[in-house]
Amino acid sequence: MTPMIDVVFQLLIFFLLTLRINEPEGEFQINMPLDEKAAPSNEIALPPIKVRLIANEDGSLNSIVFGERNLGGGPDVFERLNQVILQTVGGNQTGGAASETEVEIDADYQLDYSYTIRAVSACTGAIDPATNQPVRYVDKIKFTPPKRPATGTPKL
Repeated sequence: MTPMIDVVFQLLIFFLLTLRINEPEGEFQINMPLDEKAAPSNEIALPPIKVRLIANEDGSLNSIVFGERNLGGGPDVFERLNQVILQTVGGNQTGGAASETEVEIDADYQLDYSYTIRAVSACTGAIDPATNQPVRYVDKIKFTPPKRPATGTPKL
């Protein structure tokens, strides 16, 4: 009986080692959805609103440029920026097209980060004085890559 079991195991091992498994190449039984033509959208995509923060030599804010319009500097420049953003998105104090609008902030390299944070706050919205709740003007804010100021002597 023992020799017969040994022969059966040897035949089993032989058939396992000589078995060739062929994988079907490129034959996947997948039913893809039909190609539907995209319907033309009636919505007009707004280009990103560009806000440029210009710094003084000491890192303080010199001025803010909104698109081609210089908003100047001073203590109330962020309030002016907030009002210009509100007018641009076409909203009112209850909020505008916050999900569709995108603001791109380009800050000078040496600008103190607190001015950038204040610009982000001015662009995203305001607090409604009646309800004391935040009102969103813009949801998407992106930053341009920082550019180091040019130095007089090139380093090798």
